[in-house]
Amino acid sequence: MSSSAQAAKSRLRAWSRPWTGILREREEQVFLALTLVIGALVGATVVAFILLTERFGARLYPAGGMGWRRLLVPVASSLGMGYLLYRYFPDARGSGVPQTKAALYAREGRITLVTILGKFFCTSATLASGIPLGREGPAVQVGAGLASVLGCWLGLSQEKVKALIPVGASAAIAAAFNTPMAAVLFSLEEVVGDLHAPVLGSVVLASATSWAVLRLLLGNNPLFRVPQYQLLNPWELGIYAMLGVAGGFVSVAFTKLLLWIRAHFLKFPRRTEWFQPAAGGVMVGIMGWFVPQVLGVGYKHVGEALNGGMALKLMALLLVLKLVAVATCYGSGNAGGIFGPSLFLGAMLGGVVGNVANHFFPHTVGTPAAYALVGMGTAFAGIVRAPMTSVLMIFETTRDYAVIVPLMISNLVSFFISSRLQPKPIYDELALQDGIHLPRAEARQQEGQRQVNQAMREATEILNAEMTIQEALEQAKSSEFRAWPVSDERGVVGVISLRSIQEAAEEGGATRTLLEFVDKGGFPHVHVDHPLHVALERMARASWTFCRW
Repeated sequence: MSSSAQAAKSRLRAWSRPWTGILREREEQVFLALTLVIGALVGATVVAFILLTERFGARLYPAGGMGWRRLLVPVASSLGMGYLLYRYFPDARGSGVPQTKAALYAREGRITLVTILGKFFCTSATLASGIPLGREGPAVQVGAGLASVLGCWLGLSQEKVKALIPVGASAAIAAAFNTPMAAVLFSLEEVVGDLHAPVLGSVVLASATSWAVLRLLLGNNPLFRVPQYQLLNPWELGIYAMLGVAGGFVSVAFTKLLLWIRAHFLKFPRRTEWFQPAAGGVMVGIMGWFVPQVLGVGYKHVGEALNGGMALKLMALLLVLKLVAVATCYGSGNAGGIFGPSLFLGAMLGGVVGNVANHFFPHTVGTPAAYALVGMGTAFAGIVRAPMTSVLMIFETTRDYAVIVPLMISNLVSFFISSRLQPKPIYDELALQDGIHLPRAEARQQEGQRQVNQAMREATEILNAEMTIQEALEQAKSSEFRAWPVSDERGVVGVISLRSIQEAAEEGGATRTLLEFVDKGGFPHVHVDHPLHVALERMARASWTFCRW
């Protein structure tokens, strides 16, 4: 090492010593101050994200531009961004919410700066090109990532870094959707999964700071301008319940289609990942050639539906086309979220139901615009499974108490149907497809108990998913274990026991691969911060005995 490098290293150590002492004595105060910094920084970053997307989009689709742009731009963008995501930013695909939850529960609260930059620029280009995904989910990952990077850079403890994840997520939603209270609830309800989380105060502070920065830079303009709502007849609540039924089935159809498409794309060889997003680009380009309203997240068209400015046939057409387009674009690996698209689908569905209700009961129901408004929350509750956030979000948008009762009825029905027909929420299923098992609320860490990370050790024997049953039997002869984790190129896909391998061989499956015999759907698993007794209970229920002795 050169003398200059040694001198620089010495200066860094000299600077870090007093800071380490301050951090040890005043970590809580540093955390509080960092919360304010994160709120302001994330707010400014999300504003830049919004402006970059809108202005880039205006250049790609100028007023009076040729129709060929609607066909070629999404295809070219999805190809280009697909290569960048494959080559440089593999963790920046998709929504961002599952990745944020994975960072919180499976990756020690760490999101890299490279992922943040990739998410910011790739999503900006993707959305500007007309790919119909949302900006809120990516904003969550960017906000949480900035919080994580700052916490690690300042040398905070692992628990404090993890606590900053919902802080950054809340700040991002507050700026991206202009709803600070709903942002707090979304961060606690969806990201943390605990409305009583100790980090509540910091989440509120960051959300308020981010929202203040948004107002300072862009003014106090609501995302949607909504007319005053009126409930004309108590019997109308029955129609809102029917809207909830329709919203539940649409939510399930969207969720299952998206997961099915994504599962099929994940089966292709990894080397094809760079051009897989083009499948979504081609579909959107063809749709956009004939129906331009399909392009982009479509908040402008949501505003038209909320103000009664869209025809019934167009809303019904957009409901179907958008559902298929969003599922295909997300499933094929484009960068973008499902937060915004779920609101779009809900607005179109609500507008359709409202128009039909007005046709049959013209003097006893409200305007179709009111149903479009309630439909936004209904679809969000069914798809994202955050019903309380949905109610508060729509209330913050309208600032009208009259909408709450119809909204709660419709949301509850949609949530019930969706959760019965699709038990696992979409974000958890997306994480599961990536080999990440997110913990349920009842299995969170319990204070004062020994945790898994205090007893765990590194796996010394892992079986490849492509290994044949015969090969696994040969390896088992010299192994001290009776069960092994099975992994592929994406990570652990399951666990298989010696008995299962022997039974497969006896049934004539010696030449078949382990992947065919592993239960990939939901094998028992634990996280490092689970209580130790949870691991023992799950091992006992699964009848796993790993060692021969």
